[in-house]
Amino acid sequence: MEKRLIVLGVTGGIAAYKSAELCSRLVQAGYPVQVVMTANARQLVAPRTFATLSHLPVIDSLWEVPDWRPEHVALAARAALLVVAPATANFLGKYANGIADDALTTLAIAFDGPVILAPAMNPVMWRHPAVRHNAELLRSRGVELVGPEEGHVACGEPGVGRMSSPEQIFAAIAARVPRES
Repeated sequence: MEKRLIVLGVTGGIAAYKSAELCSRLVQAGYPVQVVMTANARQLVAPRTFATLSHLPVIDSLWEVPDWRPEHVALAARAALLVVAPATANFLGKYANGIADDALTTLAIAFDGPVILAPAMNPVMWRHPAVRHNAELLRSRGVELVGPEEGHVACGEPGVGRMSSPEQIFAAIAARVPRES
């Protein structure tokens, strides 16, 4: 059986609300979706939202696992694709530098398949040399970035930093992991 599981990582950017729509679209298209949330993401969107949409419990801890297996390693082996939307500056920095201190970053480091990130942050943050360096480093390692786009972000500031639409992210996913016929 071909691997089709999409792992949807959700980090603590205000664009996390768009990830619920992305999750819904993926499930409606027939993809199994496992959501992994950071603690900061839980401050913006409730895990129950994603559990209801994905029909699976949300993973948000390294320590609350159902059996003896390290969940991040087992999940990494089952997944066809890792998508992180939104991918905050914090996540980009941790992932680029191999920092694995929560369920999502640990999974990302354990996963050796294709990765799509949808950056989302304030335009000043996106322009910061460290963030730009981390984004380019990840691209050089084969990570696909979808966005960010130009427009107004939550703080009201215009510029490049807004997360791409769920439709655009979905299209990138479908290009990597074909839908069932």
